[in-house]
Amino acid sequence: MAKKQAITRRRALLGLSALAGMGMFCTKAGGFKHINNQFLAIAFQQRNFSVRGNAPLRSRAAAKGLIYGAAASYSKLSSDREFAQKFAQECAIVVPEAELKWDALRPSPSRFDFTKADWIAKFARSHRMLFRGHVLVWHEALPKWFATAVNKQNAERMLVEHIRTVAGHYAGKIHSWDVVNEAVLPEDGRSDGLRNSPWLQFLGPNYIDLAFRVAAEADPHALLVYNDFGLDYQYEEPRRVAVLKLLERLKSGGSPVQALGIQAHLWGDKNGTLNLKVLRKFLRDVASMNLKILITELDVTDKNLPLDVSVRDRLVAATYEDYLDTVLQEPAVIAVLTWGLSDRYTWLNWSNSRQRLDRWPARSLPLDNDFKRKSAWNAIARAFDAAPKRPST
Repeated sequence: MAKKQAITRRRALLGLSALAGMGMFCTKAGGFKHINNQFLAIAFQQRNFSVRGNAPLRSRAAAKGLIYGAAASYSKLSSDREFAQKFAQECAIVVPEAELKWDALRPSPSRFDFTKADWIAKFARSHRMLFRGHVLVWHEALPKWFATAVNKQNAERMLVEHIRTVAGHYAGKIHSWDVVNEAVLPEDGRSDGLRNSPWLQFLGPNYIDLAFRVAAEADPHALLVYNDFGLDYQYEEPRRVAVLKLLERLKSGGSPVQALGIQAHLWGDKNGTLNLKVLRKFLRDVASMNLKILITELDVTDKNLPLDVSVRDRLVAATYEDYLDTVLQEPAVIAVLTWGLSDRYTWLNWSNSRQRLDRWPARSLPLDNDFKRKSAWNAIARAFDAAPKRPST
């Protein structure tokens, strides 16, 4: 019966692709001017987002051997006491949004500043939370001095120094590191699918293996993760293929990569292209390489959803639940982190590509602007409650 209801829920959302034919159309501001009642009745059937009990997400996840957490920034956690309390209540792991990126850590080529990242690490310890690292190697968030100070002659030294210093600083205190982030971009036209990033230009494809080996030496206890986006929808098959090839190359070469991080920045209006069978196979392929899987940056963009809050919240929640119902069936999935906890601080409100055209605030995360639980929270809770139990992580 549960399987039949899940299928019904997923089929209901396929109606999003046919809204125009059902009498729904968009205004120039990007909001929906008319909501077809027949569509809403179909979309909402079997969608009772209530959950039993009041247990926080961290406890519901832990009951199934999973870890739940979210991203947060120093500025928000340190200045907003209510938010910090809610965060500690709901989350078992925290990842700094920006405080561990190059531009935040390195004011100059010769100096590191761990002040803000250390504050978050202390916050995690004081609330019995795990601490997660993001990110050691990325083509973005590089300091201004990088363009003139780093070249082919010194790039390897700079990369190794950075990883040894940062991973070494938190050695034994961190759950997992995004060692390399977003190294794949098939659109760049390379046969190996790699992104033509500065690191690739300076060091060639082996920079990825180098990064993992240095990270493993600096902190033998941290879980070492390759993290990437665009792995969820049916039309993203080239990215899935490229990531699998990268992981296969790393594993066959003896690289200490231990997990795949899937960002999962989902769209509330694209469930029709979320082929759950294809996604499930991809997860099995990753797990077959003896790799763990973390959902590292989960959220749901509501840019193209109706303005009506009750409608929007249900469609966002449905997207969360359908996605998690699928990925949590894979035993290799050990953690789920949302990219933020409250709508008050979501990056979606200032993203050029994802903010609503009508400029109304996004409602994309488990807690609303006032830190109250909403349908998205209930959907995640239900997914954790329904997930198969696995050994505690």
